[in-house]
Amino acid sequence: MEKIKKGDIVGRKSYGKDILFSVKNIIDTPRGKIAILRGLIERIEADSYIEDLEKIDKKYIKQEMTYFEDRLNKRLEAVTEYNNRKISQIKKYNKRKKLKDIVTPVDRTFQKILTGKILHLDGDKKYSEKSFRYYQKLGLNVIVKNIPEYRQPRVIYSLLKVYKPDILVVTGHDGMIKKGTGFYDLYNYRNSRYFVETVKEARRYDKEEGKNLVIFARSMPKLL
Repeated sequence: MEKIKKGDIVGRKSYGKDILFSVKNIIDTPRGKIAILRGLIERIEADSYIEDLEKIDKKYIKQEMTYFEDRLNKRLEAVTEYNNRKISQIKKYNKRKKLKDIVTPVDRTFQKILTGKILHLDGDKKYSEKSFRYYQKLGLNVIVKNIPEYRQPRVIYSLLKVYKPDILVVTGHDGMIKKGTGFYDLYNYRNSRYFVETVKEARRYDKEEGKNLVIFARSMPKLL
């Protein structure tokens, strides 16, 4: 068997190699070497004995990543087309009504979409970089910070004070610790509690600063 090392792209044989993982770390245990895994496409964190892992062919990885990128780009194109169409309708409406300086309720909606400031915290560097690129393609006003999940609750308040966003996005990897049990136990998930704590800190900021953030936080992960 080919030696598995940190940074390799692998699949778990016992799961039919259904998910592509990057090996984040390898640790020694009394029962053998265990790899800490992070999903390459899915936002999942898991672990596996080395013996259950198999390196994935580079050609297959490229195919999967291309397919994923194509799907995202199609969504981006659809959103951009929709926004442009609505903005064009607003301009025609204002021109027809000769409303040069009056802002209609519809105008306010789209101004919020196009100019509202977004603060996005993500626990993975690669995902952070990808997210920033896609935000740029949409022309959104965004600050993306790569911050490990466990640190997000500690830093969110100060970041909100500095950047004063309208929208907060909190994401990262997650996964069950004891698979198949404790589905409703927050502490049976690797990072869900950090997302909850981050939202609580953000709402504390809201209350103390008189703000009303729109928050999108990581939901429960796909069950492994």
